[in-house]
Amino acid sequence: MARFEKLKARAEALKNEVLALSLALKDRRTPLLAKILIGLTVSYALSPIDLIPDFIPVLGYVDDLIVLPALIAISIRLIPPAVLADCRARVKDGYAINKTLGWIAAGLIVLFWAAVIGFAVEKLLSRK
Repeated sequence: MARFEKLKARAEALKNEVLALSLALKDRRTPLLAKILIGLTVSYALSPIDLIPDFIPVLGYVDDLIVLPALIAISIRLIPPAVLADCRARVKDGYAINKTLGWIAAGLIVLFWAAVIGFAVEKLLSRK
């Protein structure tokens, strides 16, 4: 049971970091490059659809275990320390996020896969 509790605590910490990033995205003190990467990170984290679907063996969980934490870590490094501290404090005070951003990201991921599938189908049909 101790492992489950540790895993649960880490998941909660990751969620809080995503919430802090969403606040940093709106902060005027956050640099533009950081805002762009944070926007991608938060959108992807909140998206109900993964870039690599989970049913694909091994690769399906790469985004959840490697890509998302890496994006969060890089985003955090780009945020000025004072801004990050303020955002983390607001999260501790009970900040909640608007999930519209997640649905926008889901739409973009669906469009991405539709384009990939459309391109593949077109290539297959053009061979005949």
